[in-house]
Amino acid sequence: MPAYLVGEIEITEPEGYALYTARTPAAIAAHGGRFLVRGGAVEAKEGAPPAGRVVVIEFPDMAAARRFYDSPDYQAILPLRLAASRGRLYLVEGV
Repeated sequence: MPAYLVGEIEITEPEGYALYTARTPAAIAAHGGRFLVRGGAVEAKEGAPPAGRVVVIEFPDMAAARRFYDSPDYQAILPLRLAASRGRLYLVEGV
């Protein structure tokens, strides 16, 4: 069953965030993931809109999503995101 990394990210330092986004696609692909949503336009229908961009990444299963997040490749670049943004990330099982 697929799993998804879902994030709401408010960028606070665009230059630092660009360093992070330049390195994430390879780390995601190495774990079988692919972007479904990467910061496109958002239209809130119920509730408040997100404070920043929305990201949805699909993985083959929850184990692959966890391996990606916990991998040395991602953990090496995670400090770049944390220093340049704030937000929330979730791992969610799909159907």
